[in-house]
Amino acid sequence: MNCLIAAATPIEIAPLLHELPKGIRTDMEIDVLITGIGLMASTFALQKQISIKRPDLIIQAGVGGCFDRKIALGTVLAIGQDCVADQSVVELKKLKTLFDLQLVPADQFPYKKGWLINPWKGFSKLKLPKVNAISVNEITTDPRRERQYKKLFAPVIESMEGAALHYVCLMEQIPFLQLRSVSNYIAERNKKNWKLSEAVTHLNKALLQTLQKL
Repeated sequence: MNCLIAAATPIEIAPLLHELPKGIRTDMEIDVLITGIGLMASTFALQKQISIKRPDLIIQAGVGGCFDRKIALGTVLAIGQDCVADQSVVELKKLKTLFDLQLVPADQFPYKKGWLINPWKGFSKLKLPKVNAISVNEITTDPRRERQYKKLFAPVIESMEGAALHYVCLMEQIPFLQLRSVSNYIAERNKKNWKLSEAVTHLNKALLQTLQKL
């Protein structure tokens, strides 16, 4: 089995990179792809890698912002569905997606009701909460935009790469998994309140456990 681990930056999977030379599983070939930050960079890097070597499974691992302040920083979550939230327009103070504007059919493959849904059947093995996420090109700092996203999408996690993974893998019909660890709360720009180090530690612990369970 070949598993591709994708991350936007090497910092997010540094503990895994430290463990890889020691060997994680003898029956699994693990490759690592650092895609760069953002939807465009991730889409290009993933598609390029797939064209060179097609994996049996792609796991994207990273940190993300959280809309739900009841969820502790450092918590690791599995993403069930994702979408590009800021591929949209604000009309009369209401956020509308391309699907709301009927520019794209909401059920046009690979979308289902406007979402990029992961059909992977292995979520129950992970024992991680499965939540909705949104992907953005601009990190959310405006409380008004935060309220708009929460009203329209009811997301738990925000990232800048997740929807790229979902889109590419659904189009290519490659099983995939997105893991996100909460590093901060949405609209919290004081990085003294972030827990990036803890989020990375917990993310990689969950990632290593996931690789053992597959």
